[in-house]
Amino acid sequence: MTEIDEAVPSAEQAVAEQPRPGLARRLWARREWILVILGSLVLAVLLTWPTMKDPRHTVPGDIGDPALFAYQIAWGGHALLTDPAHLWDANTFYPEPHSLAFTDTVLGYMPFGIFGSGLDDAVLRYNILYVLLHALAFIGAYALTRQLGARPLGAAVAGVAWAFAPWRLAHAGHMNVISTGGIALCLAMLARGHGWSLRRGHRPDRHKPGWALAGWLVGAWQISLGLAIGLPFAYLMIAICLVAAACYGWAWWRRGRPVFGRRLLVADLIGGLSFGAATAYMGVAYLRVVDLNPQADRGLNWTEMYSAPWRGFFIAPDSSWLWGDRHAAVRADLFWPPEMALLPGVALIALAAAGLFFSVFKVRHRVLLLLGVAVAVLLALGANTPWHGDPGYLTLSKHLPGWNALRTSGRMMLWISLLMAVLAAGAISALVVRARTAAPWGPGSLTRGKFVAVRLALLIPLALVVVEGVNKTPHPELIRYPAAMAAAQEPTLVLPSGGSLEMSIMLWTTNGFPRIPNGIVTFEPASQQRIREVSKTFPDAPSIAALRAEGIRSVVVLPEWLPDTPWVGVPDRPTDGLGITREVIDGHILYRLD
Repeated sequence: MTEIDEAVPSAEQAVAEQPRPGLARRLWARREWILVILGSLVLAVLLTWPTMKDPRHTVPGDIGDPALFAYQIAWGGHALLTDPAHLWDANTFYPEPHSLAFTDTVLGYMPFGIFGSGLDDAVLRYNILYVLLHALAFIGAYALTRQLGARPLGAAVAGVAWAFAPWRLAHAGHMNVISTGGIALCLAMLARGHGWSLRRGHRPDRHKPGWALAGWLVGAWQISLGLAIGLPFAYLMIAICLVAAACYGWAWWRRGRPVFGRRLLVADLIGGLSFGAATAYMGVAYLRVVDLNPQADRGLNWTEMYSAPWRGFFIAPDSSWLWGDRHAAVRADLFWPPEMALLPGVALIALAAAGLFFSVFKVRHRVLLLLGVAVAVLLALGANTPWHGDPGYLTLSKHLPGWNALRTSGRMMLWISLLMAVLAAGAISALVVRARTAAPWGPGSLTRGKFVAVRLALLIPLALVVVEGVNKTPHPELIRYPAAMAAAQEPTLVLPSGGSLEMSIMLWTTNGFPRIPNGIVTFEPASQQRIREVSKTFPDAPSIAALRAEGIRSVVVLPEWLPDTPWVGVPDRPTDGLGITREVIDGHILYRLD
């Protein structure tokens, strides 16, 4: 090596010796995603308001399902800290085993339950997650459409239109239904990891195994948020894998060499196994419930009853600020408006339609997106197609494992609105590109004033989808925790038993998690049926003996909830000679059976 050669650094040395950019420069390079994350949080707080106004005492929607999900998350945190091996054996529905899986379970949120304790923290935790899930939905749709080739403005329109669509307002209390951000984020990461977009197709030089693995793991977490939304997602992932395998297998055969590198293949194998394991774990949990409680298995009549009519796609729920009152008359004709008012947004429908004819995406991709929308619409109609859903949603219910438990076909609106959001993002992106080519400094230039007006006009679609996302969702205050429960010795029966009050009773148990036979799902476990039946004559000798035999040591009676129930006469019945004690605590009655 000559002296001159020694003085000339190699390319690797030159790169290594370059000064590392400062923090400010690195943040500036990532400014788009910093703004997306901050903007999603601001939008989520504003468009779910007044959720964060009094987050320890009120919940969005009603006091039913939110109380149930707040309880589930709190129980999960408690179980993880105390006895993870018995996570599924919750304190409710005593003495039934595996009771956490009696209904759809937001298992993926349960690690948050380790923070804080008690009723107030359970409600606060729920409300924070409720806001954050909307932010994640925006980020997921933004990331997906950006990866597919949309411009930032188009991706922002897609994010708002999907995360805050009017149909989602009907499910304000259904955390398992509106927790969808992981779906879009998973698809975005997988597309990025495999170097694929709608605008440029597959680019092997853009393979990123780390992103692919991260996408699979996000998908696995999404599955853990419940199978009501997760099961169709799992089947979609299977279909995507089969199509991708066929396409890349054909390309391998033609080229004589694999399209995927070894690292990407390993990432897909590890990620796919993780996704499959999460799906199997959730599925086995629910299958065990059916084995233990055959009455939990749902027939196809549930799907037929809850299938949405075609006009439901153009009807908004009553909690939509813009359309709720305007659609009141037509909504009244729906059998079950919460599951049949499916408006994705008037603006989104118009923008998606425009995206079929004017877009940055190729024509064949727009046709595929349209076909996807059409298939999802037919599935969303359930049994209300001219051929009664077979072929269609009922066919899947008959032949795909677990699909028969998905009684509400209208929840396929998730996929309809996501595909429409992609079409809308393509249209807005095309308008942005057209506006940039007409800049004051480009060919066919506009005057600077007209150019500014054009750029401002591009914000109109964003404003429209934001306005359609404004809610008037009620935020009722939760029922006050009865002090008698704090003084009771568990296991404790709370009367009256049955109806939506059961969800509040489940939430009350977050103060210490005493065992209770109370709880509500779509079926009645055998032990709960026995306890309810014998308690109707409480307090008398036979009922007390039967409750003791079931292990019940205390009974708490809520007099204000007794009218029009079988337990209306309980407070007036004598307890002399029965071997129990009776105490009134803050208007509620505590019976000690020991």
